[in-house]
Amino acid sequence: MEPRTIAVAFGSNVGDRESLIRAAAARVAQVLSGFQLSPIIETAAEGDGTAADPPFLNAVGVGQSAFSAQDLISTFLEIELSLGRARSRPNAPRTIDVDLILAGEDVIDQPGVQVPHPRFRGRRFVLEPLAAIAPDLRDPVSGATAAELWERLAGRR
Repeated sequence: MEPRTIAVAFGSNVGDRESLIRAAAARVAQVLSGFQLSPIIETAAEGDGTAADPPFLNAVGVGQSAFSAQDLISTFLEIELSLGRARSRPNAPRTIDVDLILAGEDVIDQPGVQVPHPRFRGRRFVLEPLAAIAPDLRDPVSGATAAELWERLAGRR
């Protein structure tokens, strides 16, 4: 498989959030060549049962890799575990979340592997930092760039 552009989202709302994001990003940088991390932003927790949860810090990283989406997801899960991620309930507060958002032109919908990430187009905490670091990165499903997706979402607010 040829190297392609990979976009990865990072989030943390438990512990030293910035240090956890930077630690996870440093580990991802060992897997993705030319890795760059976006600015870190703060957002409210989203989803059912999160109204009282602490806010998140979020960032997106972009780099190149020839690894399969499944291999990348497995690596990201190992990084989460090594940084104390526990999965007690859906949308639970977490030390770190590392999600594969885009993998070049890959479109995969299998158990445990969904690329592009199925909900990224509606998430400020992904699109704002993604548009800041890779505005021309294209979603292979919609054909829109990160900047276009962010503009559409921001215009709805």
